[in-house]
Order: sequence, then C-alpha cells, then structure tokens
Amino acid sequence: MPNRAPEKWGMLQVYTGNGKGKTTAALGTALRAFAKGKHVAIVYFDKGGTHYSERGLLDWLKEQSFPGGGSFTYLATGLDRIDPESGRFRFGVTDEDRREADRGVAAAKTFLVDGYDVVVLDEFISSLGLEMISEADGRAVIDSKPKNVECICTGRNAPAWLIEKADLVTDMTIVKHYFYHGEAARDGLDY
Repeated sequence: MPNRAPEKWGMLQVYTGNGKGKTTAALGTALRAFAKGKHVAIVYFDKGGTHYSERGLLDWLKEQSFPGGGSFTYLATGLDRIDPESGRFRFGVTDEDRREADRGVAAAKTFLVDGYDVVVLDEFISSLGLEMISEADGRAVIDSKPKNVECICTGRNAPAWLIEKADLVTDMTIVKHYFYHGEAARDGLDY
C-alpha cells in the first residue's frame, strides 16, 4: 500500500442551499470524526425546543468514549419556534432570539479554542441571514478558528464572504420535496 500524505485538519466546510440535508451531512461528519477518536462539539443556533430527535442520541454519546479517546458535546441555543398547541412555526426575530444567538456565538468561540478537533455550527448561516448574528460577529467567530480545527457551518443563503473563506462548499438543491406537495415534516426523519 502506498504511503499516504498526512491528513490535513483545519478546513472550513459550508453546507448551504434550500435543499434538505445540511444538518444531516454535518452530523454524519461529526459522528465519523468521533468514531475515529476525535473531539467534537456542536453549537445549534436557533434550534431550541426538545423535538429534535437526534438529541437523545447525542446526550448518550456525550457519556461514551471510544478507544481513541474522543469526546462529544453540544449546546442548543434559540427559542422553540414550534407552538406546542398549534404545531405552527413562528417566523420573525425577537430580541430574545438575538440573545440566544449571542449565547451560541460565545459557545462557538469557546469550542473553537478549547481543543476540539471538529466544531459544527449548525444554522449559523441562517442566523447570519436573519441578522440574529451580525456580519462582524460572524466573521469574528470564523476568524477565531485555529488552523488545526475543522469547522462545519450549515444554513441557507451562505454569504459571499463565508463562501470565499471556505475550503469546501456544498449547495443542497431542491429537485423535488414532499413538503411542497402538502406533506408535513416527519418525526425521526426530518427533525
């Protein structure tokens, strides 16, 4: 078998676009890294509430260790946007949404310098687009990333400055989606 060059860590990955799969791709990468003994942290922006199915598994993973010595942690920020009575999604941004985003920014900066190998910033891009995070604060988060930390950002409508900085950009495009044919998001598959 030929010798492989040392693997380079510390790239900036962006999963953007209107299609399904941005968070799923980031989670898959995070799980793969953890299984290889890497230290992984996730900050969920604008994803408050308890209806996200993967969090039960993530809570369990936080207590696990692999022979390689990796670790896994996450922090969910944001308000629950699903009304418990009507099941409807709340649009718009409040001051409390912005405070929650600030909490996520602080956690992201901490995780990036605390020795994690992979840091996922889920819905970071959407939070920028909704102006819950200012461009200056968003740039400061990305600029605080050490050279050896892999950072994965997800969300719709990635700004040009983030695309320019990124080493990998994947644009999830909708070709067809059941949501547009009247099917609601499905528990365990879509959230």
